[in-house]
Amino acid sequence: MAARDYYQILGVGQGASQDEIKRAFRRLARKYHPDVSPEPDAEARFREVAEAYEVLSDPEKRAQYDHFGQAIPIGPFGGDLWEDMTGMSSIFDAFFGTRTASRPRPRKGADLRYDLELDLAEVAVGVEKRLQVERLRACPTCAGTGSRSRSGPEACPGCSGSGQRRRTAATPFGRVSTVATCPRCAGAGSVIGDPCSDCRGDGRSALAETVSVAVPAGVEDGVALRLEGEGEAGERGATAGDLYVVVHIRPHEMFERRGRDLWREVPIGFATAALGGRIEVPTLVNGVEELAIPPGTQAGETLSLTGRGLPDPRTGVRGSLLVVVRVVTPTKLTPRQQELLAEFAREGGDEVDNAKGWFARLKQALRGEEE
Repeated sequence: MAARDYYQILGVGQGASQDEIKRAFRRLARKYHPDVSPEPDAEARFREVAEAYEVLSDPEKRAQYDHFGQAIPIGPFGGDLWEDMTGMSSIFDAFFGTRTASRPRPRKGADLRYDLELDLAEVAVGVEKRLQVERLRACPTCAGTGSRSRSGPEACPGCSGSGQRRRTAATPFGRVSTVATCPRCAGAGSVIGDPCSDCRGDGRSALAETVSVAVPAGVEDGVALRLEGEGEAGERGATAGDLYVVVHIRPHEMFERRGRDLWREVPIGFATAALGGRIEVPTLVNGVEELAIPPGTQAGETLSLTGRGLPDPRTGVRGSLLVVVRVVTPTKLTPRQQELLAEFAREGGDEVDNAKGWFARLKQALRGEEE
């Protein structure tokens, strides 16, 4: 492609001052502006003039052009005049006060939030929930077109589909057009000629629908599960929003969650604590299981059932069920039980006045109380 002489395009010499370059541009811009000039090649000439001015009005770009014989690239030309000329519209605005109005894009649908309550047992195994969600979706009456005939939008008669209205006024520099957003279509360039009676031309209606969400096992309280595209429908076919399901876990009457581990308290008799044995412990999802009590287990000691806690949502590895032992001291003893406990105390070297007094001290010891 042959190189263009920017000085020749503006009709100035290579030694022209910035004021001379500016005056030349203003003169040619008035002559070739597409809103003013009747010449068929006015738009192409105006782009050429604007490109030349973009280079020669910038000292750095002009110096490179003078030295190398070519301009610093300022982007390809083509398509919409004002968008392609990388800043040329602001230059023309500075001289003539002309502005363009951009056409608004359809907005993406709104994101929605749903608060979901779960039991701890559901969290332990994972669950699929069906949610009733009211949201804006494509209107079923008009299939989302917004029109009764389902023909969709048509070109706005107020702006002939451009989304803009031009008003030409006389200025000291000639007749100049001002571009503004079309008030009838709000810049969309289209309107609904026969609006749907249900959605009134919006193309969306509030509908109550069922949405399924898979809750992974081991999910934490407060986690938001994102369902892409399950929010409200976008305007005129734009992308739908997302639905965020926020998990809330109800407190459990027997188990306390700490990360992946579950905690609970289990009562045992003092004889079992002293001699050891096996007890039955309810778990969250595995029913009742046996737990070994070592001889000499103390009150408040923690024992563990490995793998009976909650799973890690990423690895699936389960935590433990941690059992805190609570030693239960009997409140009523038969004479024979008192006799045996007194004998037990004497064998251990304890001095007791009677079984009852020894038993009171035994209860204090088991409870960790001081005399």
